[in-house]
Amino acid sequence: MGLLSSKNRRAKQAQILLLGLDLAGKSTLLYRLKLAEDIATIPTVGFNVEMIELERDLPLMVWDVGGQEKMRAVWGCYCENTDGLVYVVDSTDQQRLEDSRREFEHILKNEHIKNVPVVLLANKQDIPGALTAEDITRMFKVKRLCSDRNWYVQPCCAITGDGLAEGFRKLTGFVKNHMKSRGDTLARFKQN
Repeated sequence: MGLLSSKNRRAKQAQILLLGLDLAGKSTLLYRLKLAEDIATIPTVGFNVEMIELERDLPLMVWDVGGQEKMRAVWGCYCENTDGLVYVVDSTDQQRLEDSRREFEHILKNEHIKNVPVVLLANKQDIPGALTAEDITRMFKVKRLCSDRNWYVQPCCAITGDGLAEGFRKLTGFVKNHMKSRGDTLARFKQN
């Protein structure tokens, strides 16, 4: 019985979707969190999947999906069974901020991630002229677009790791509440 219950506890994990335009820093921050070091990355063709355990009671299975234009067309295919969304923004790429905002708005309309918590990571804060988390919140219309879910905008730097743990801990808290409320709803449904 003890083995069975520990097996069930171990099976509990959250599926996290990591999106953003190409060169936003998704893979860099994923491996900074996973390995606690800066590693050289190349643009992701397809996806990377890594297990991250910031909190022992809820490991995160993070799906880092490529952000090139061809890959953005299939982002929706990765949304099913997602418990949380992390959207990475290059806070210095003024020319593509509107493209990034449009992609963010588009993915939020996917039925599979309705009400799923969102953390936006305002990356590259180490570069002079980077937009602040407040700027990103305003430009991406996060208050309006995410009014049906928990959300948070975290300034960060993928290379140094500054802000990453804070952003993912915030997401983990949101995801725990989301999974609990989804489980409560399912239990009520089964009772009827």
